Amino acid sequence: MDTATVAARLEEAREADQRARSLICDEVSAAFLAAGTVPSFDVRTADPVDDPYFLCADRYWRRRFQDRPTARTAVACARWMSDHVRKGSWGEVAERWALGNGFLDRADTESDERTAEAMGEAAAGPGGERVAYFVALYHAGKLRANFRFDDLYAFLTHSPSAGAVGSLRAEPVYVALQAFAAFGSRALTVAHASNLLERAWSAPDRTRQTLDICLHGIAFAAPFEGQGELLRRHAEEAVRAWPDDQVFHARLAAGHHLCGRHDAALESIDTALSLLATGPTADLTGLRDQYLTRRESIQEGRLRALRDADQQRRWSEQTAANARLERTLHTSSTRTVEVVAIFTAAIAFAIGSLQITLTGELPLSDRLWLLTAQGAGLATFALLIVGGTWLITRNQDHEGDEEER
Repeated sequence: MDTATVAARLEEAREADQRARSLICDEVSAAFLAAGTVPSFDVRTADPVDDPYFLCADRYWRRRFQDRPTARTAVACARWMSDHVRKGSWGEVAERWALGNGFLDRADTESDERTAEAMGEAAAGPGGERVAYFVALYHAGKLRANFRFDDLYAFLTHSPSAGAVGSLRAEPVYVALQAFAAFGSRALTVAHASNLLERAWSAPDRTRQTLDICLHGIAFAAPFEGQGELLRRHAEEAVRAWPDDQVFHARLAAGHHLCGRHDAALESIDTALSLLATGPTADLTGLRDQYLTRRESIQEGRLRALRDADQQRRWSEQTAANARLERTLHTSSTRTVEVVAIFTAAIAFAIGSLQITLTGELPLSDRLWLLTAQGAGLATFALLIVGGTWLITRNQDHEGDEEER
């Protein structure tokens, strides 16, 4: 297929709908493979939806990687990119192709030695740092997809391959991969992982891939205090920056879920499913079931939280009722003592007054004084009993009221 024909077909794809555009790009990339040649056109953007030149080159190199998922294929791809990808788009295209194909080729992970050998040879040629950087991202993509946290951190930080990358080790996506590895490793601290995260997240030239890796690292980290809040806060920022990105909405749902905010989590995962349904078919295959599983777990968590809240309410009501009953019984006992004291004093007064009235030869005035003195003494006795009982029980009643509150 000559250059003019390729250009005509891809311009035709630009005007077609998404499905037709995908089919045309598949046909053109297959023609390059059948002819044993590489695409001769340039890639000016990293748009995976509307740019047929990016799509065609992406399909071509994806098939090359599937046929031979090695670091040497990554070297060939990086060298082609040096000649055919516009400088302003090179970084984003490199991240998409290296990490994306690394994920797809995760079952064919090469040894660090073979990767280092290929990177060493690549670094010796023109644009060696960028070629080595691309190969490093490709290998890191495989390790990341397999959740080999410690191997990934060692590869990015201490291996000979890391030295070949040179100054590009400071790129935000490279630091984000280190943060991802540090969060998942049991050998590294959360503080170290968080420092790497903030370096990548706050970089002015951060990309969408950088944020995705950071959120991925927090979500799949070894459990730590504040994990849910950290994920929720960063995912909300990512959603504000890319409101139509279904992956970020799914990460936000995970953050809400970890924080126990089930209704918000359900809303976010439903948004992710809605955006996924309008996206490319390739995205729909692996993520839809994952999001539906997440939705089910959110619903289960929500129902469990409702049941726990209802049970807690019942326990609180029962505790309050028990406290009221205990206080009522205590008050009744106190009142019984007071009534008995008053009743006893009254009977004693009645019996004593009868004896004074019916017996003896004392004058009436003396008898009245005796009755008054006896009544005053018995009344004082009753008041002492009632007052003492009130003083003893007052603190207990106060403590009971505090416990109920």
